[in-house]
Amino acid sequence: MRTMLAAAVSSVLSVVTQKPANRVLVASCNYSNDATFEIKKCDLYRWEEGPHVTAVLSREGGLKYYRMTQTARRMELKADQLKQRLIRGFCHLCDGQEACCVGLEAGLNPVDHVIASCRAHGSCCTRGLSVPSILAELTGRRGGCAEGEGGSMHMYAKNFCGGNGIVGAPGQISEASNMAAVWNLPCIFICENNRYGMGISVERAAANTDYYKRGNFIPGLRVDGMEGLCVREATKVAADYCRSGKGPILMELLAYRYHGHSMSESGISYHTREEVQNLRSKSHPIMLLKGKMLNNKLASIEELKEIDVEMRKEIDAAAQFAVTDPEPPLEELSHHIHSTNPPFEICDANQWIRFKSVS
Repeated sequence: MRTMLAAAVSSVLSVVTQKPANRVLVASCNYSNDATFEIKKCDLYRWEEGPHVTAVLSREGGLKYYRMTQTARRMELKADQLKQRLIRGFCHLCDGQEACCVGLEAGLNPVDHVIASCRAHGSCCTRGLSVPSILAELTGRRGGCAEGEGGSMHMYAKNFCGGNGIVGAPGQISEASNMAAVWNLPCIFICENNRYGMGISVERAAANTDYYKRGNFIPGLRVDGMEGLCVREATKVAADYCRSGKGPILMELLAYRYHGHSMSESGISYHTREEVQNLRSKSHPIMLLKGKMLNNKLASIEELKEIDVEMRKEIDAAAQFAVTDPEPPLEELSHHIHSTNPPFEICDANQWIRFKSVS
């Protein structure tokens, strides 16, 4: 009896002391509060000033960015698994481009308004939408951020106006930039240049690949979009430029996507294995941030591994929700067409069936 009791007490104590031991290990590390890094200089157009070539990263900020970047990456990899059998319609993944959405959010204010491109999942995440609500929207479930009615390109949050399926339309860009310049609007136009227009490389598709100059009369800058600190500092400077009343500005973020354009193609026919491996080894957004934090004592490897484990569990739980949550009933698919109109009826494909639209 005493032996069994001693064994039980020993087992309980081992469980109780396990987590404090980890905390003591983390607490014993002599962390730096912040560190200063040299960042790549931006190319400028019609603009003499630009972001500084150094950036300060705090320990708190670094951990926050790492968590956000890992969340976006794990979420997109899980979406890639789900799209094989459960996601209908388009699904544009942004893995490889996480530094863009994380850096942009770090350089903006929460009250600033954002309109994303069709590759919007990362921006949805950084703008405050939960992973379960994003994945459930992809699978068309009631718990999705648009109640299962929007899908990949039509997710919305506070001060986030969703994605845009007509991304890169030259006429719209020319007209919008002209109007923004005429009216002196505080607008940042952003080109996430992931080096491919669908399946065609920019070198094959464009005579002039300096997209940051495409605003013509609008100042522009070209930024390393694989490095979150570069994007953050450039966004801060661009936002200050707009808020000071100087009008619009254009930012080109040089990035790279690891997947194909959408779920309709994998990208392996034009992304060579050597190309992907080369970019993963030299400009991987997660590894770049991780290296900076570890080499400058902003975090420990154990601490970052713990975040990785937490993210996997959270993403797995979100995916389970996205496949088990019920789909919206058929009669609700016509809801929310207008925001304030009184209820009205909509014809189905079958002329004898009508649905009521409720705002």
